[in-house]
Amino acid sequence: MSDVLPRLISSESTVYLAPGETNAWLYNLVSDAGARIIEGRNLCALHRVCKNEVELEGMRGAHIQDGIAVTRFLAWVDREVEAGNPHNEETFAQKLLEYREGVEGFLAPSFGSISAFGPNAAMCHYHHDPENCRSLGQDGMYLIDSGGHYNNGGTICGTTDITRTVKVGDASDHERHMFTLVMKGHIAVDQARFLPGNRGEQIDMLARQPLWQEGYNFDHGTGHGIGHCLSVHEFPTRIRTGAGEGGVIEEGMCMSNEPGYYLEDGFGIRLENIIAARKADLPGDREMLEFEVITFVPFDTRLLEVEILTDAEKQWLNNYHSACFEKIAPALNDEDRAWLENATRPIA
Repeated sequence: MSDVLPRLISSESTVYLAPGETNAWLYNLVSDAGARIIEGRNLCALHRVCKNEVELEGMRGAHIQDGIAVTRFLAWVDREVEAGNPHNEETFAQKLLEYREGVEGFLAPSFGSISAFGPNAAMCHYHHDPENCRSLGQDGMYLIDSGGHYNNGGTICGTTDITRTVKVGDASDHERHMFTLVMKGHIAVDQARFLPGNRGEQIDMLARQPLWQEGYNFDHGTGHGIGHCLSVHEFPTRIRTGAGEGGVIEEGMCMSNEPGYYLEDGFGIRLENIIAARKADLPGDREMLEFEVITFVPFDTRLLEVEILTDAEKQWLNNYHSACFEKIAPALNDEDRAWLENATRPIA
C-alpha cells in the first residue's frame, strides 16, 4: 500500500477519511501524497447501523431463539439452586452455551460470557477463570451477560446480547433496593419518546435518574449498537454520558439498554435488553421516535422492592412478562413452561 497510494493520489485528489477509524500511518500517507483530506463520520457505518425491515425481522427472530435458550437456562438454574447441586461460574456458562447450541440457527457466541457470582459481578467486564472460579452457595445474586450469533438461512439472522441478574441465595434488602433502582432506569429508557436528532447522551440520563436521586451511579455506558449477525458492539450508536458521546439516535438502530450498579467487593447488577429505534404512532403534530424491545426473557421479580415501583412501571413489567410468555412458552417443555408461567406472574 505504501507504494500504491502515492501513485494513485496527487495534489488534485480529494480523499474522505473518518479520522477515528483511520490509523495514523495511513492518514499520513495520504496527506504526504498531497491529497486534500475531508474528515467526517464513516459513510458506510450509518447504513450498517440503521437496519432495514428485513434485517430487523432477522434480529427479532434471533432474539426469540435466544430467549428460548436463556429461559431454559434460567429455569434450570432455579432447579439446581433448589436442589443444592454444586456449580460454579464455569459450569453455569457452559450450561447456557449448551442451551444455545440446542436452538435453531445458532452459529456461535457473540462474545465470551460474563458469568459472575456476588463480588465478582461487581467487576462489570469480569471473565472467570475456569480452573479457579466462584461457586454457588456463597452469594445472593448471580449475573450472566452473554449473547449469540444466529442464522438459519431464513428469517432468523442476527446477533444478541442479554444480561440478567437473578436470585441464587438470600439477597439483602440493599441488594433488592439497588436492583429495583436499576430496573426503574431500564424501564425509563425503554419507554422513552424523543425527537429525531436527539442524542444518546440525552437518553442516558433517563437510565441514571433513579440512581442519581439517591447518590449512586454506574461507570459504563447505558447502551451500545449491536450488529445484524455482525459485531456485538457496533458503532457509532451509543447511549452514554458526555457531550457528543452518544451520537444521534436514528430509526432502525438496534442498541442495548443495560443500566447497572456495582458495589466493590459486594455485588453487581445489570439488566440488559436489546431495543430498536422506530417511529412512534402518536396523535400529536411532531414526528417522534421510540424504542421497540426485541429481547424476551423475564426479569427476576423476587429481587424487586415492588413498593417503590410506580403503577406505570408495574404495568410495563407485567406487559413485558406477558409478551415473554406469549413468545417463548410454545417452544418449551412442560417443566420449563411451568417455570416461565410462575416467573411472569403479574406483580401488584
